[in-house]
Amino acid sequence: MKTILFIFHIPPPVHGSSIVGSYIKNITLINKKFSTDFINLSTSSKLNEIGKYNLSKLSRLISILFNIVSNNFKMSYDLCYLAIAINGKAFYRDLIIVLLLKLFGNKIVLHLHNKGAASFNNIFRKLGYRYVFNNTKVILLSDLLYDDIEKYVMKEQVYICPNGIPDSSQLKINKKSIDEIVNILFLSNIMIEKGVLILLEACAKLKERGQKFICHFVGGWKDLSQRKTEELITMKGLENLVFFHGPKYDKEKNKYFESADIFVFPTYYKQECFPLVLLEAMQYSLPVISTSKGGIPDIVIEDETGFLCPQKDIDCLVEKIELLVNNPELRTKMGEAGRKRFEENFTLENFERRFTDIIEKIVNE
Repeated sequence: MKTILFIFHIPPPVHGSSIVGSYIKNITLINKKFSTDFINLSTSSKLNEIGKYNLSKLSRLISILFNIVSNNFKMSYDLCYLAIAINGKAFYRDLIIVLLLKLFGNKIVLHLHNKGAASFNNIFRKLGYRYVFNNTKVILLSDLLYDDIEKYVMKEQVYICPNGIPDSSQLKINKKSIDEIVNILFLSNIMIEKGVLILLEACAKLKERGQKFICHFVGGWKDLSQRKTEELITMKGLENLVFFHGPKYDKEKNKYFESADIFVFPTYYKQECFPLVLLEAMQYSLPVISTSKGGIPDIVIEDETGFLCPQKDIDCLVEKIELLVNNPELRTKMGEAGRKRFEENFTLENFERRFTDIIEKIVNE
């Protein structure tokens, strides 16, 4: 039986790459076809630890590197999989990991859950990318993300594997009339670049126009604090319209999707690739308003399952939210189309099948 070493993040902390890592770890098809070993790449235990350095994280990193070396001495792997970070200081950690894997002569596949290679002009970073991507295979979440690495990776090296998630929803049909208050939902880390302040500005304009809505923000605090957001809500007179609930998980989180009518995610996060939260919104039959960042246009189909606004365009956001607030039939139609698209493309079963096929092809080359 062929052997594979998987090196990836698993929760905690909870973020897109760690969630996908937990899915991969439990893929039945992979574990039936291959002998597998797993190494957890996470050095942080909480979201607010990411990007910070301390002795505890250094100790975890040393342990990870030791496990990689130890495993390779014990086993000759047919493939080594790495969920690599290609931006930030984490890239240098993963560069060391790739160096170790290449020293052992491993065949390597790199799975990219983030982006940013095209924006670096530092000569050392460029040399690092050339070394990392040389003679490796690459898994991208969308064709739209290839331009970020095209200077370093030939198209023949690339496989496309969109993410998928478990279907935890109960099918519903939105039957609210035009006179009822519409629930708008934002669910992600509470970060400026995720569009939190943009959506707050849009809510202020919607209030001025007399629209009936409530907007719920669900997510862990990052570069915005609870005190700061409360001050902004008071300043804009949104006390009875906008609510921040902090991070919610599992059934608690699902309740917000179940009660929502519109999902809004006006992200301009520079490393945005393929937000799992949009798949979650679609599985709950919600029309989605987002931006064209990263691979999002491969998820949300303009005028069919939702709308895509230019980044930081508050007027467009207000226009599209207002359109959906005042058209319950359009909300239902787009929500149903999104649900159908989710079922056909983005279920966990679809992801597991695609991912297993790719791994099998690479192993057998």
